[in-house]
Amino acid sequence: MNMDTKTIKKIKKVWNQGPINPEFIGESIAKHQSKTDIGAHEIFLGQIRADEYDGKTVRAVEYSAYEEMADPVFHDIRESTFDKFPITCMHIYHSLGSVKVGEISLFVFVSSPHRQTAREALAYVVEEIKAKAPVFGKELLSDGSYIVKENKA
Repeated sequence: MNMDTKTIKKIKKVWNQGPINPEFIGESIAKHQSKTDIGAHEIFLGQIRADEYDGKTVRAVEYSAYEEMADPVFHDIRESTFDKFPITCMHIYHSLGSVKVGEISLFVFVSSPHRQTAREALAYVVEEIKAKAPVFGKELLSDGSYIVKENKA
């Protein structure tokens, strides 16, 4: 009996309840000091802006996702990035729940032996997330109203 020996990689958790705190970001970077094959890190931090709509200001974004559908999408983005770029490692963290203006809702961290590779891979990951990830953001406005947007990272 012939079986496919290709290893199926475990889907990594990307979800963070609430904002992604700066201490977590710092600890994530520090954990890579022992990896001596890394020459560059590129980091994307998506921060909530105080956009204005008809005189009303965004005060927070309430993120939601159908995780059973979104998890495989994030996994595919991750795997396609490793297929396209010679990177050492990559981490994606996306908020669920309420994230206030000024707080971080998306943290993408790519490492590789060389800076140009890390830059290109990071740009690819962020654009793929925006285009494909089924994440929804309800922008909560200063007057209590809201606006719902898809892929609001």
